[in-house]
Formats: sequence, C-alpha cells, structure tokens
Amino acid sequence: MIEFIEPQWPAPPGVRALCTTRRGGVSEAPYDSFNLALHVGDDPARVAQNRALLRRSLDLPAEPSWIAQTHGTHAVVLETEAGRDADAAITRVPGRIAAVMVADCLPVLLCNRDGSEVAALHAGWRGLQAGVIASTLERMRSPAGDLLAWIGPGISRDHFEVGDEVLAAFCETVGGARDFFIPHGEGHWMCDLAGLAERVLERLGVAEIWRAPQCSFRDAEQFYSYRRDGVTGRMAALIWINSSTESAA
Repeated sequence: MIEFIEPQWPAPPGVRALCTTRRGGVSEAPYDSFNLALHVGDDPARVAQNRALLRRSLDLPAEPSWIAQTHGTHAVVLETEAGRDADAAITRVPGRIAAVMVADCLPVLLCNRDGSEVAALHAGWRGLQAGVIASTLERMRSPAGDLLAWIGPGISRDHFEVGDEVLAAFCETVGGARDFFIPHGEGHWMCDLAGLAERVLERLGVAEIWRAPQCSFRDAEQFYSYRRDGVTGRMAALIWINSSTESAA
C-alpha cells in the first residue's frame, strides 16, 4: 500500500494535491521502494510498476505529466507546450496532472482560489535562487494575491549545510536572505531552504502559504534524500483539477 502526504491547506474542493513517500512500491535498495524516477539508475521496469501503482492506487484521471527537471527556472504550460525540460508545470485543464520529483529539493504547489489554475514547482537551492518561483508566476494567469501555496517536504535547516557561495548568491537575489542562514564554522552555513522559499513567495505577493513539517534528510524511513544517501530514489508532488469541477471548465 503506497503512502502519501496531503497538504494541509484550504485549497478549493476541485483541487487535488499530494506528495508521495518512499513507502509502498516495488523498487529494490537503494531505491526502496516507491521510486518514481527513471533517471536515477533504478530498473525501468520497476519504475514503470511504481508509476502504474501510483495511478491505480490513487485513481488518477491520467498519467502525471512528468517533466525533465534541470535545476533551472523554466516553467511550462502543459497544454500548450510540447517541450518538457522545465522545473515547473502549470495547467488549467481538468484532469491533467502537474508533477515534480524531489529528494531534498522543495516541491512547491500552487493553486488559485477558484480552482481553475494549478502549478507544481521543483525548487532546489539553485532554481530557487535563480527565480523559478517568479518565472512560474509570470506564466500563470492568476495574480499572485489570488494564489495559495504549499511548500512540501524537503531538507531542513538542521541538515542543509552550504558554503559562502550559496549565502552570497541568495543575498544577491532575495531580500533579507541572511536571516535564513546560521553560521556553522568558517565558510559554512546551515540554510533554511523552506524559509527562503516562503520569503520569495511573500515578496512576490503570495500571502497564503503553508509548509509541511517533515524533513526529507532526517526521516530515512519515509523520504528519499540525495544529500543523505547519494544514490537514491525520488518522491513526486502532484496537483490537478478534478475533471468534474465546473469552475475549472
């Protein structure tokens, strides 16, 4: 039985969202067990089984629209663009599923108040610093003030050690970024990635933001973590508009 996390946020009834965990699939170590990524070295047949299990267990309306993530800032509108190299996916079509894969990087899910537009973002430190959230908001029709955001499970500040170059990069692009770094020896810092994502969202005008409390690094039984394990699987964060949602037509 697969296990997943549902955001604790007041999304409209027609919006469905979730983040998978590593539990309940068929992949073998070190990908055990519910790896959904084809690019990490896992047996493709087992990944295909896991993806089929995901769709069947959750009665998904379609196969998730998997994108090839690049740790960049490009956002695609799924129904109008053939290219899938991106780190964010937007959809306004009921039944189409926006998806990103993570293993320490943050999944950020967005929806508007009437449930007619949703987005899924992959926000590692590089993409977050470079502006993946801003790029996504620019491609959405909904104004930032009409959006709800959920920041899903990722690596926490207690486990995300970075160098001076990461602090300097964020200080160039995110106002008040220094508040989210704690010194950890000369030239090293503990970075609050989720806090930085929340700050970016706020600065861009998104006022309603919720954060998952889980840490991908700390909970090895529940989550994959690239920083902890190196060779490992990926969870997926999904968001879609129910096909029966009249307001989304």
